[in-house]
Amino acid sequence: MIPSFSFARIPNIIFGAGKLNELYGIIPKFGKNILFVIGENSLKKSGKWEEITSNLESKSFNYSLISISNEPAPTIIDEVATKFRKKNIELVVGIGGGSVTDAGKAISAMIPKEDSIKNYLEGVGSKTHDGKKIPYIAIPTTSGTGSEATKNAVISEIGPKGFKKSLRHDNLIPNVALIDPELMIPCPSSISAACGMDAFTQLLEAYVSPKGSPMTDTLAFSGMKYINKNLLSACSSGASNIEVRTAMAYASLMSGITLANAGLGIVHGLAGPIGGLFDIPHGVICGTLLAEATKINIEKLQELGSSGKEGLRKYADIGVLLLGNKFVEQGKIDEYCSILGYTLDGWTQDLKLERLGKYGINIKDIEKIVEKAGLKNNPVNLNKKDIKTILINRL
Repeated sequence: MIPSFSFARIPNIIFGAGKLNELYGIIPKFGKNILFVIGENSLKKSGKWEEITSNLESKSFNYSLISISNEPAPTIIDEVATKFRKKNIELVVGIGGGSVTDAGKAISAMIPKEDSIKNYLEGVGSKTHDGKKIPYIAIPTTSGTGSEATKNAVISEIGPKGFKKSLRHDNLIPNVALIDPELMIPCPSSISAACGMDAFTQLLEAYVSPKGSPMTDTLAFSGMKYINKNLLSACSSGASNIEVRTAMAYASLMSGITLANAGLGIVHGLAGPIGGLFDIPHGVICGTLLAEATKINIEKLQELGSSGKEGLRKYADIGVLLLGNKFVEQGKIDEYCSILGYTLDGWTQDLKLERLGKYGINIKDIEKIVEKAGLKNNPVNLNKKDIKTILINRL
C-alpha cells in the first residue's frame, strides 16, 4: 500500500558537464543587471571566474560582485542587501559551495526588505518572510548541501549565544539550479570529503525518516548508490575524473530534494547547535558524527523489537547497497545493519574527518550542545544519554 504524501516543487534543473555555458542564455530572461555572489578564492583560482566575466562583458551584461568567505552571518546579509537595495538588481547568481548558495538565496530574499534578516529567521525573529525576492540562480561548486534545490537559507551567528537558523519560504527555492560538475574538479580533497559525507548524511537521514515516501526513498537510494561508488575516488585519484564528479554532483542534488521532502535526523539536529556555538564547517560536523549516530539509531531500533523492524530494514537496505548485493537476505537484517556501521566507520577514517575536539569542543560543552539539540525526523527516539554518547565518541 503506497502511503499518502506530498512533494515540494523543485527548481528548473540544468545538469551536466559544460552546462555553465547555458548561463549566458538564461540571464537575459531575468534582466541585465546582475549581482554575483561567489566564494572568496576557489572560483578565481580555478580560472572560471575570468572565463565568466569575459562572457558577461562580451554580452554587455552589467554585473556586481561580492565574495563570501565563511558560512553567512546576519551582518553580512544585511550589509549586502542594504548596499544593493537601490541598485535595481534584476538577478542574483550564487556560484560556490553551500555557504555561498545560502548567502545568495538570503540576499535575493532580503534586497526587497528594509530590515534585518534576523527578524525573519526561524526561532530568532518574529516576522514571517512573504517570499518576495530577486530571481535567483544557484550554481554549486561542491557536492554536499544540495542547497541549490531547497527553500531555506541557513544563517549562522557563532558564539556562546550563537545560532544556526533558517530563512525559509517556498518561493525562495532557486529559479534555476545549474549544476556543472566541471566546476567541482578543483575542489580540495578535504572539502570534497566533508561535502560528500554531508550529502550521504542527508540521503541516509531522509531515507530512514518517518516522513519519507516511495518517491523520496527512490531518489535517496539512487544518490547513495552513486556516493558509494565514487566518494573515496572523488577525494583521491578520481578528483579530476568528470564521471566521478558528475556522480557526486547528482547525489548532492538528490540529497537536497529528499531532505526538503522527508526531513532529516539527529545528525542535523546536532549540527545546528554545534555550528552556532563553534566555528566548524557544517560538512565536517555531519561527516564526523554520521557513523556514531547511525550505530546508536540501529541499537535503539533493535531494542524496540518488532516495532523497530521497519527502521532496521531500511538501514539494512543501505548495508546491502554498500556491500554490492541486490536484496536483503532473510534473517540477515542485523548483519547488514552492522555492515553499514562498519562502512561508515571506514569512510570516516579513510577520509580523515576531524574529531570535534579539533575545533575546541570538549567534554564541558557536551551538556550545552545536547540541551539545544533536536531529533528532527529521526527514525527512533533518543534520550540525552544516547545523544551524549554520539558526541563523546567523536571528541
